[in-house]
Amino acid sequence: MSDVLEFAGVSVVRGRKTLLDNVDWQVKEGERWVILGPNGAGKTTLLQIAGARMHPTRGVAGILEEVMGSVDVFELRPRIGLASAALANQIPEQETVLNVVVTASYGVTGRWREAYEKQDERRAFRLLDQWGMSTFLNRRFATLSEGERKRVQIARALMADPELLLLDEPGAGLDLAGREDLVHRLSQLAADEDSPALVLVTHHLEEVPPGFTHAMLLREGGVVAQGPIDEVLTEENLSTAFDMPLEVKNDGGRYTAVARRA
Repeated sequence: MSDVLEFAGVSVVRGRKTLLDNVDWQVKEGERWVILGPNGAGKTTLLQIAGARMHPTRGVAGILEEVMGSVDVFELRPRIGLASAALANQIPEQETVLNVVVTASYGVTGRWREAYEKQDERRAFRLLDQWGMSTFLNRRFATLSEGERKRVQIARALMADPELLLLDEPGAGLDLAGREDLVHRLSQLAADEDSPALVLVTHHLEEVPPGFTHAMLLREGGVVAQGPIDEVLTEENLSTAFDMPLEVKNDGGRYTAVARRA
């Protein structure tokens, strides 16, 4: 398997603050990664580099066999599917659900005068159907619930048949039913051998879908642990990452954590 991501000594510094500190990381084809850590741990910064939206201050960031700093990011980005709150905020309020997805073919977030082929519209429809949103084609994106928006964003991220799929806190803002529906659908996506390499960022252990293969724990920009998921999501590692004694349970691939009683 070839490397989808290969980071060596990657650091990001802004002023006097270090957002990422000397991160080494490899993601191979077919792997499904979850990145966990408290707020401010560096999760979103790591994903911004992986998505070719940010350059490291130090170190080497290899993405899809290209190196950041020596590649045109506008040629690289269409090979990467990204769903994030920042990207969602760029979608015009009046845009229809179908257009939100189909515009990913051109790498834009709003439809203007460009024409799309029927095959593009058919693919967008199939993805929306896969994510339970096919009956919302003509609804305005701004009128959707938070859970519906998340599903549309993931369909959009898959539109260009990416080689790498990055999901930045897709469960944020969801109620219990919405979260469980999303976790189920992500687990199905992870089980599909045709799916691209996946990287999911969250700070809630309960949002880790069954079927994910690897995990990384971050704290204050540094790596606490990384590797096969069962070896990383342990009480010791999670307690260190979140700076709190935790009791961790794994029930059929679903993880939970509570504070350890004295």
